[in-house]
Amino acid sequence: MREPYPPRFGETLLPREQLPPAVHPKVLRDELVAAAEWVSGYLNELPEGPVVRPMPPRRRAELLEGRLGGPAGDLGAVLDFVRDGIAPFPTGNGHPAFFAWVNSPPAPAGVVAELLASAVNATCGMGENALMDLERGTVRMLAGLAGLPDGTGGVLTSGGSMANLLALATARTWFLARRGSSDGPAYDRDHSRLTLYHSAQAHMSVARAANCIGLPAHRLRPVATDAHDRLDPTALRAAVTADLDAGLLPFCVVSTLGTTATGAVDPLRPVTRLCRSVGMWHHADGAWGGLGAAVPALAHLYRGVDELDSMTVDPHKTLSVPVGCGALLVPDPGHLHTAFAHRASYLASDEPDALPWLSHATIELTRPGTRALALWATLQHLGRDGVTGLVEHYLRLAEQLRDRITAEPRLELLAGGPWPVACFRVTDPGSGDPGSRDQDAFHTRVARRVQDSGRAYLATVAVHGRTVLRACLCNYRTTEDDLDLLISEVLRAAETDDHPSTTPTGRPPEQR
Repeated sequence: MREPYPPRFGETLLPREQLPPAVHPKVLRDELVAAAEWVSGYLNELPEGPVVRPMPPRRRAELLEGRLGGPAGDLGAVLDFVRDGIAPFPTGNGHPAFFAWVNSPPAPAGVVAELLASAVNATCGMGENALMDLERGTVRMLAGLAGLPDGTGGVLTSGGSMANLLALATARTWFLARRGSSDGPAYDRDHSRLTLYHSAQAHMSVARAANCIGLPAHRLRPVATDAHDRLDPTALRAAVTADLDAGLLPFCVVSTLGTTATGAVDPLRPVTRLCRSVGMWHHADGAWGGLGAAVPALAHLYRGVDELDSMTVDPHKTLSVPVGCGALLVPDPGHLHTAFAHRASYLASDEPDALPWLSHATIELTRPGTRALALWATLQHLGRDGVTGLVEHYLRLAEQLRDRITAEPRLELLAGGPWPVACFRVTDPGSGDPGSRDQDAFHTRVARRVQDSGRAYLATVAVHGRTVLRACLCNYRTTEDDLDLLISEVLRAAETDDHPSTTPTGRPPEQR
């Protein structure tokens, strides 16, 4: 006899309180209270511990093994697991002496909001719910801070990489639609000639996004920068003109607002004028520096920001919203709907006056509401004045760090700014001239020794073809004492390199 399809499982149902993952309300409350107390203590005590700790090989093997037992586990084991097995081995970005990358510590309002949004658990992709409307409104707040015009829309994303991908896909759709080549043989013909332009200092996510939408590397144009690491409009025009003469189709320019390496801001108006003259889209990657228009000291660098076609902003960088919370802002949000809206019978809205679902403005259908609530809570906690004050705090810290580097005879400041970053080198290591490969290896070793010490953390970067030290400021807990600590740790690491006295790993004995 043929088995029935679908199979039958009987008619006896477990009571809901006995069906995992349900737990008794008191058990849930007690675990939430315990977790809240631990979080508060963890964040309070974080500055007193090492920036990072090496993970023991045995612990790493346990995490990688991924073994799942048969019986149900204890809810209280979650906190134990995080406290003992995850929190002791962080990236380090929560510590005030972390200077390596643009990774901020979590804002308190965002920590609370993420818990609350997780409990509501609404998707901000389909249907109508309060968190989706909150996302629409919060995107407008962010656009206002960025200096974009009224009516700007967009979507929150996992970060700048996703926002840049959406931006390039939108630009491609817009460009091909204007040429009447959105599909068929015309699409194949024109898509094979698309060319993209970006600063030679652009974030690597731009090239990766271009690859994802089908642009090979040979149709990407890294444009030369000036002495201050800003995109050179004259070099850009020459590259576009040469490609037009070759029969290619320039469709988009990506400017950078706050380059990762040196914190430079590309000129906007000359690029926009070029884009308008030849029919290109102008996208600005402001993942780090997209809110500069809100800061009086930086506003002059953002003239023309209101003329952009799209902009990336990462609130989890500048504003310390918990990761991952990025945003793509588009003055004409209809372009997003043209690029991404798709229909399905099981996703039709029953309300004739409903707003377009946010899933029609991105490639995600299921989207977390934690982004919207965490961003909203952080903005409300800061206020407009707090946003400006936070960025200005980072700018002051960076200025003081550069002053300390300049005042130290054994260090040389090479680049940095206007966004809060300093690129520098050690001048007296006795390992060759400043342009040598030995110097590159030396500065890599210095950075590693600082990292391994556990007392501070910085990274290296290529500046004008050479590997140097780089420190960025994006932690609201960082103080002048942390700047002094960083300088002393760099000098200590440089001296250690000249006179080796540590273990082969460079770690003090207590951290081996």
